[in-house]
Amino acid sequence: MTTSCGSVSTRPSLSGPSLSVAACPVERIQPQGGEVSPAAPAQSPDMGNAQKRPHGKGDSSPHSDTHHHHHTPWRGKASSADKYKVNHESKDKVANGTGKRGSNASAQEDQIGKSPAGGQAKETVNLDAPCGALPLPLSRLKNEGNLLFKNGQFADALQKYSQAIQGYTDSGIDSPEDLCILYSNRAACYLKDGNSQDCIQDCTKALELQPFSLKPLLRRAMAYESLERYRKAYVDYKTVLQIDTSVQAAHDSVNRITRLLIEQDGADWRDKLPEIPLVPLSAQQHRRPEQPSEEVLQARADKAKRDAEVQFSALKQEGNDYVKNGQHKDAVGKYTECLKLKPEECAVYTNRALCYLKLEQFAEAKQDCDAALKLEPTNKKAFYRRAMANKGLKDYLACSSDLQEVLHQDPNVQEAEKELEEVTMLLRQSLANAQN
Repeated sequence: MTTSCGSVSTRPSLSGPSLSVAACPVERIQPQGGEVSPAAPAQSPDMGNAQKRPHGKGDSSPHSDTHHHHHTPWRGKASSADKYKVNHESKDKVANGTGKRGSNASAQEDQIGKSPAGGQAKETVNLDAPCGALPLPLSRLKNEGNLLFKNGQFADALQKYSQAIQGYTDSGIDSPEDLCILYSNRAACYLKDGNSQDCIQDCTKALELQPFSLKPLLRRAMAYESLERYRKAYVDYKTVLQIDTSVQAAHDSVNRITRLLIEQDGADWRDKLPEIPLVPLSAQQHRRPEQPSEEVLQARADKAKRDAEVQFSALKQEGNDYVKNGQHKDAVGKYTECLKLKPEECAVYTNRALCYLKLEQFAEAKQDCDAALKLEPTNKKAFYRRAMANKGLKDYLACSSDLQEVLHQDPNVQEAEKELEEVTMLLRQSLANAQN
């Protein structure tokens, strides 16, 4: 059976192209290292929940600070706005610190009362751990409040924070950051207990001490929303997003409140808003992007490889189609793009070499055949097409050598036999001319 070298077909060919295609207080509770300053990048906040929850132990205990608040459970009145209110699942996400996009921030929240394995480890809690610049008695009160809050005993936690606030005033120390944290933590207790008015007061005090603190702003926004003071809630939520655009709870609330305000105030609802403060760059939180895991990197690499394979196959097929239609210059372009994706694809080199032969670019054809033979030292098409390139370059001796290699591999290649006869005659003529 003979094999044609001059057409693109399903049987072996040396001249045609290859057609096959291959929920805790605002600030961190850190018994070993004190509080995180507001300047540090905030983790996903546990912002509390304005929904009425059962009281923790000690709800009837009096607060020991001089600014004692007699709070009563708040109940929102029914209104047409109820259809826009966040559902229980969304509120729980905020309360559990999972309000950020693309992450479960509860894993980054305070770890008091938890062992490394996630179980209870009350025996190891250090309630005397230092907290910022607070004296040891106040640090203990704060740590106790944090632990009570984490255990859902919001009324008892509120009492501890109130005692710490009063103790701060009596001690005469000057640490606005620590006082801001205490007010913010107590505000979280008020919000958990449904006491939105007192929550707003404490958040405002915290923000007077440390402007643009993220968690007091978010808690105050939630308290305003629970009282249906939507314009003020909108302003606080928008301010939160200027500080940290990844707070998903704020995005959801802005969308919800926007619909409410349009329904309430009409098309000019923006004109009735209080002024939204401009957050300075120094208060905006710029996070370093999280490094993707090995699994994510591998998945990306696999996808890139699949995409490249699809693109390669499409380009190669386009090149083959151009060859069939005699558009060899266009085919060269497609094969060149293929080699950018897969530079070690032997068949593409031999296909492009064929196009260069048709365009009489013999040096380029020879170079492609050399590249193909480095990849596949016994490739018949590469030997045959290099023979034709050498013939075009009038290197008849090299041409004869390549043709003999083709016939050595497959004696039935008739094209090679005919070319060898012709080249042998040309070689003899060239030798005779050289002697004359």
